[in-house]
Amino acid sequence: MPPPVAPSSHTLVPGKSAVPLLKPQLLLLSHDRGPHHLHLPAGVFCMLLRTLTAALLLLPNAALAQSDSAPPAARWPLRNSPANALQPSAPVVLRGKATVTDHADFPGSGSWIEVPASHTPDLGTADFTITAKVCCPPNDGPSGDIISQYDPATRRGFHLTLKTAAGVTSSQASLRQLHFGIDDNRLSPWLDHGRPGNALLGFAMAAHNNTLFVGTCEPDAGQAGHVYRLDAGGQWIDCGAPDQSNSVTAMAELADQLYVGTGKYRVAGSSLPESPNTSPGGRVFRRIADGRWEDCGQLPGVEAIGGLAVFQGHLHASSLYKPAGFFRLEKNGTWTTLPVPQATAPAPGTSPDRRVEAMTVWEGALYAGSYDGGSVYRWDGNSWTDLGTLGDNTQTYSFAQYDGQLYVGTWPSGRVYRFAGPNQWVDCGRLGEELEVMGMLVHNGRLLAGTLPLAEMYQYEGTVSWQKLTQLDRTPDVKYRRAWTLAELHGRLYCSTLPSGHIWSVQAGASVQHHAAFPDGWHDIAAVRTGRQLLLYIDGKQVATASIPADSPIDLHSTAPLRIGAGMNGSLNGRLRDLRIYQRALTVTELQPVQ
Repeated sequence: MPPPVAPSSHTLVPGKSAVPLLKPQLLLLSHDRGPHHLHLPAGVFCMLLRTLTAALLLLPNAALAQSDSAPPAARWPLRNSPANALQPSAPVVLRGKATVTDHADFPGSGSWIEVPASHTPDLGTADFTITAKVCCPPNDGPSGDIISQYDPATRRGFHLTLKTAAGVTSSQASLRQLHFGIDDNRLSPWLDHGRPGNALLGFAMAAHNNTLFVGTCEPDAGQAGHVYRLDAGGQWIDCGAPDQSNSVTAMAELADQLYVGTGKYRVAGSSLPESPNTSPGGRVFRRIADGRWEDCGQLPGVEAIGGLAVFQGHLHASSLYKPAGFFRLEKNGTWTTLPVPQATAPAPGTSPDRRVEAMTVWEGALYAGSYDGGSVYRWDGNSWTDLGTLGDNTQTYSFAQYDGQLYVGTWPSGRVYRFAGPNQWVDCGRLGEELEVMGMLVHNGRLLAGTLPLAEMYQYEGTVSWQKLTQLDRTPDVKYRRAWTLAELHGRLYCSTLPSGHIWSVQAGASVQHHAAFPDGWHDIAAVRTGRQLLLYIDGKQVATASIPADSPIDLHSTAPLRIGAGMNGSLNGRLRDLRIYQRALTVTELQPVQ
């Protein structure tokens, strides 16, 4: 027979419910004599109370107010053990430098927790929810998959990601944006979104504040480069011309603000008649509103901005044309001129300075391509390291981070190379018969790349194999057509073209993205598949939604291992706690954080 419950003492407070008074006594329950009270000195009682409180605080606490009536199918508390709390004896492997203390820590590429598919929930075509607590350090990181289960051979699986796409030619197309994608080898037809303004090409693209922004080259007399945004109705809205030069050449987001660089693009470099607009660019602007731009300064000796990227919390910019230039925007709004890479053996009578163009951040350093000699350089914040020349190429044009590795596009071989260490570059194959690999980006698990001279789009098949998807620009009687740069918005991949100036898009599987930089510190996140919708939540607030195509269900049954902290978008470089998978769609109420 259970022991009786002792009556409690309460004091009624006006306007309040009954509140128990704590007295310096300890209630003891005995099976044979029932409840009785042990009177203690106040100091001893307070010490016991503090001890009890501390013990309660050590208990694992749920990240979200989820219902106990429908427990998760899998839960990794990630406190002192990588094990699934619901299957503590199930196999799990710590890869690379991943560690688990009071949280899981993933310090970079090659670090993750791996769980065999046989010990993970079979998600199939049904509803499900993923929840976790994620910690972002300040400045640039992290970027990579929080959790993924994806087979690149069958193109089936899911990803929950914090994604940065930098070095997509001259722009940083996204910065630490929350992304949730599913796929079952589905690829939509390509959609033509028309030509923004009088664009010869969309030189720069970025997703910012849930909007796609495009910077154009408009080279004719009386024209200038503009910024346009794509509205919800599919129309291009003119955001104005920041200056009088013929191009907006680069974009990047910093501290929730959109920055653009301008330039006088030498159109003859694409074997087209030179632009009559001789106004120089080389300035950086910050967007205030449509048609309003704040001038952030002229970079000394720069005719056109070659690239923009965020590194160590600062915006960095480079010069497209000679002389080489590399600059950092300081917190007080001034620009600092930084060193540029040096050639080890420059030709007699030539400058040893090497231009840096496309820039990306990987493994805690800034990596830059160059139009001077076909090398890649690494900047640690103080000095440059030459990482070697890629084959017989003279230009390194673009970057992508795919499955935890760094890939680089080149001219004139039309090949992609993978970085395997200083002066170690692995040839990953040529894209058809093309000469230049332009924008590259990982879209819902697939590495896609655009090319010159036929403006074709390719999909990486592994090792040295690439599959041609389409040709986007068929302008007749020109030498070069370019599939120039790439960006993602609301689950679609966008690509700009030259010389038609049209913007195209395609969709792999289904995905939803929150196009704003994920905040620093610890936050609750949730990704939900419910019916034909995908939903994203941050701290209990729904931040994004997308529809799943209605042609047929996307089946996520997979034999691929589940990876925590890594996937096709790269390694997380961040921290995780209390990761859960539910085989149902949690409600908004259940997803509210515990206060």
